[in-house]
Amino acid sequence: MKIIIGSKNPAKILAVETAFRHYEADIISENVPSGVNDQPFSDDETIKGAINRAYGALEASAGQIGIGLEGGVQKTEFGLFLCNWGALAEKGQPPIIAGGARIPLPEGVSSRLLAGEELGPVMDVYAKRENVRKNEGAVGIFTNGQVNRPEMFSHVMKLLIGQFEYRKRG
Repeated sequence: MKIIIGSKNPAKILAVETAFRHYEADIISENVPSGVNDQPFSDDETIKGAINRAYGALEASAGQIGIGLEGGVQKTEFGLFLCNWGALAEKGQPPIIAGGARIPLPEGVSSRLLAGEELGPVMDVYAKRENVRKNEGAVGIFTNGQVNRPEMFSHVMKLLIGQFEYRKRG
């Protein structure tokens, strides 16, 4: 089986590799645009980015499965929340979609996002670290390391693979 990930982000690649560790599969990462804003600002936009990456991955390399993972934020009456979505694409099939954990962002981060900045660079400044998005992610910072970005996306991957296996059962 050939699985194409629509991202070169190490956190996303690790999540996919972990999820497919029991499969005999070649896993390839491709830089695939999400087709949405650099900072997705709703569940719908984040889902669309994941789907676009998944189908774009299939087009970029001839694989059986395309995976798109996308992080975003969702505005609620309780504040701005992290959201993350994934999509699994197969040629000729509708996408399989799954979402993951959500946590609120502190006001100091939320206000900057609402002013038009992107979470990744904001987190680097906030956490005084480099490449937070490629490592522990905002979720790792705000859960004090209890859950990191690869783990957060691994949960989404388990939901995607479970649905994929269920669909294969027919």
